[in-house]
Amino acid sequence: AFFPKLELVSFYAFTYLMLLYVPLFPGKAKLLIDSTVQFLIHKAFLFFPYQAMVKEASTYLFNATKQRFFFKAVKIIIPLVNLNTVICLGLKSDPTVSPVWVQGSIQADLIAGLSKVFVHEWAHLRWGVFDEYNNDAPFYVSVNSGKASVEATRYQCFYILSSVDDILNIQSCTGNSCTTRECKSDEQTKLYEAGCKFVPEKTQNAPASIMYMQSLPSVVEFCDQSTHNEKATNLQNKMCSYHSTWEVIMNSMDFSNTSPINSASPPFETAFSLLQTKDRVVCLVLDVSGSMDGNNRIKRLKQAAEIFLLQIIETGSWVGIVTFHSTAQIETYLQQIINENVRRDLTKYLPISAGGGTNICAGVHKGFEVKENIGENYSNLYGSEIVLLTDGEDGGMSSCLTEVKNSGSIIHTIALGPNASPELEQFSNMTGGLRFYATDTVDSNGLIDAFSGISSGSGNISEQSIQLESTAQSVAVKQWMNGTVTVDSTVGNDTFFVVTWDRSTSPPDILLRDPKGKEYRTSNFTASNLNLQTARLNIAGTAEVGDWYYWIQNKHTDSQVISMIVTSRAASLAVPPVTVKALMNKDTNNFPNPMVIYAEVSQGFLPVLGATVMATVEPQTGSAVELKLLDDGSGADITKNDGVYSKYFTSFRGNGRYNLKVRVQGKDKTVRLRRRQSRALYVPGYIENGEIKMNAPRPEPSDDEIQAKLGSFNRVASGGSFVMENVPSGGTTDVFPPCKIIDLEAQYEEDKIHLSWTAPGNDFDVGQADRYIIKMSESLLDLRNTFEDATSVNTSSLVPKPAGTKESFQFKPENVTIENGTIIYFAIRAIDNASLTSEVSNIAQAALFIPPKESSPDSTPNDDVINEGINILTIVLIVAGSIIAVSIAVSMIVCILHKKNRRGGPELRM
Repeated sequence: AFFPKLELVSFYAFTYLMLLYVPLFPGKAKLLIDSTVQFLIHKAFLFFPYQAMVKEASTYLFNATKQRFFFKAVKIIIPLVNLNTVICLGLKSDPTVSPVWVQGSIQADLIAGLSKVFVHEWAHLRWGVFDEYNNDAPFYVSVNSGKASVEATRYQCFYILSSVDDILNIQSCTGNSCTTRECKSDEQTKLYEAGCKFVPEKTQNAPASIMYMQSLPSVVEFCDQSTHNEKATNLQNKMCSYHSTWEVIMNSMDFSNTSPINSASPPFETAFSLLQTKDRVVCLVLDVSGSMDGNNRIKRLKQAAEIFLLQIIETGSWVGIVTFHSTAQIETYLQQIINENVRRDLTKYLPISAGGGTNICAGVHKGFEVKENIGENYSNLYGSEIVLLTDGEDGGMSSCLTEVKNSGSIIHTIALGPNASPELEQFSNMTGGLRFYATDTVDSNGLIDAFSGISSGSGNISEQSIQLESTAQSVAVKQWMNGTVTVDSTVGNDTFFVVTWDRSTSPPDILLRDPKGKEYRTSNFTASNLNLQTARLNIAGTAEVGDWYYWIQNKHTDSQVISMIVTSRAASLAVPPVTVKALMNKDTNNFPNPMVIYAEVSQGFLPVLGATVMATVEPQTGSAVELKLLDDGSGADITKNDGVYSKYFTSFRGNGRYNLKVRVQGKDKTVRLRRRQSRALYVPGYIENGEIKMNAPRPEPSDDEIQAKLGSFNRVASGGSFVMENVPSGGTTDVFPPCKIIDLEAQYEEDKIHLSWTAPGNDFDVGQADRYIIKMSESLLDLRNTFEDATSVNTSSLVPKPAGTKESFQFKPENVTIENGTIIYFAIRAIDNASLTSEVSNIAQAALFIPPKESSPDSTPNDDVINEGINILTIVLIVAGSIIAVSIAVSMIVCILHKKNRRGGPELRM
């Protein structure tokens, strides 16, 4: 009935989260802290009242979830820093003195505000709900009582007491001087100009919603079905099919077997454990059973483990080695890596032969024993790591599960080959470790990539090894393998070029040329003394920035697999390197549910855009599948241009493990950095007693963050492995529909409707759909709830394009009365060639507003146009009257002339 743990809250991530979402309270001191300030914390933990904040958040969460959930235990990791110094806002202070800025009423306001922010973010991460505001679309058009109006994208219970003109303002500032004026609206859309802000009444009675404006004192609940604003153009509606946040939360697994606790407050007070990062402690626990002799596994293990010891594991770490078969042996107790000699010495303890059975628990026991002998400061196993590699099955693994779970040690597992114990991943799942899978396919580099992916999670990115390249291919006799590796300006220290081969006893011919033309040949590479078929080159100092070219010729008498692996570290402590994190949405999946593959590309906190991101998914049997991941806000990708590239994966080759590897390439002309905008709702001001009180403008990220030119780069990252279950053994038919369209947009263009969206695929976001169904309605809810009954749009001329292509469709609506102020809602579904149908898309609206025409006194009349407002009958009467008047005038003139002629007749006749 409660969360037993909030595991391992990273201090750096926690601090960044707090700085990112600090609410600004009117009338109180503003906490404006530049994101570059580094926070150090002393052992008394007096720097910031985290504990008070989380305790209050626990009570807030308990009440918000209707007495169901709270935080029972929280572990906070303190970075490994100098404990005698605290830096607070850039000023050194005595660690025994609490900073003054967290005292008094300001501290109370901060704790109260941040506790609500904590719960707001917890709901995002734990239950997958979205914000109920939209910084990109702060207003939308709505119809109330038959009249169209513009509304702020907000939770419907919030009320305002002033007129619209009073609450919609735009603020501009120069230095410390700010001016505020009323907003202007577009005549056609009626939406307000960019920068226009909704200013609410400060005094509110609405208890919801935590996902909208949790900083207000009255807000204590999530919105539910009865109060949810389904018309607002926010991500909650878009991504959750217009359901309220409470509906989504109630459908989560957390709520499946829970009931309210009969208490006005949480039954337990939150308990805190302050954990400080220590030097990394890793023990390699390696399988040397008889099966490791097959498929060249023992030799490949030595190659991969050697790269880990010489290039990947961070300086200052402690490393031990254990081998196991039917029994287990300690090859070496923990040694601290203080120089290259220690690294080389550790490689001597790697196994060279295999035999016997498989006893995984024996190996794990010895791994615990190795780490228990490190010394007084490391007397417990908490936070230490085991890298457990095996290729065999072991029916006795269950005997040590409880010990593993209670050890506090993190176990990373590497399953080698198709017969590795299916229970292996339990160790990783229970301890929070990584999980990898390597096939016996030599040219995939799977085992090397697995070891390369086990880098430190301490947060010190400058010490972590970064993989620039990992490629392998079968090279015929006397043929060449060549390629290019780009060393960018963010890396270059401790750079290694490693060549491996799998058959000959002597190395192939190697030529490596740096960007300035300097060449390195086979003689410059160091071959392993253990005959591991490995040659290594360590570039002295910082490697040259630019393209490095390599050529490798196979001199063996037969074809063999040759690989190139390049690793490096950050070039500077002051500049974070470009990094890639490869992820999946699940560790274990059931057919026919798709997998989602992600790759986050960033430099520090800045997303990297415009990169080419390719994912390779390798099954236990069959060939690997390549996917191009996209950051376009369609298909599996929720948010466009956030540096997270995504794609659905459905090409399952059977049950078992699948390995993920991601390759990223950035070209100088295409990649760029983007400021990472805070998605928090910024409150521009309040109305209090009829008076508008504006807060300081929202702080914008500095251009200094993105001034450095990124340039070209290469990265390779292992995403670990996932397990597929229930895949039909006889092959699969088409069971995957097109993916849901999530970016449908609509607008009026004269008397027509223009729709646009990104094309889905035949199988989710891969391939090409067969046709579309488009529906429209004047009721949003009717369109959502009874899509099939809504009015159809004729799409006979609309042929779907390939997935990821931008679609555009224009038509004139029929059977709908279009008047000024009419709002029509649209939704779309895609159908594939197996008649499988996608989910209903997001609902787009088009509002028609006819702007009044301006008079033009100097304009030339147009014979083809009759001005509006002039009655045709009036025109006819005027014309007829003019003709009559002219006729009368002509008659009178003729009559007068006739009389004159009669009077002057005699004279004329004479």
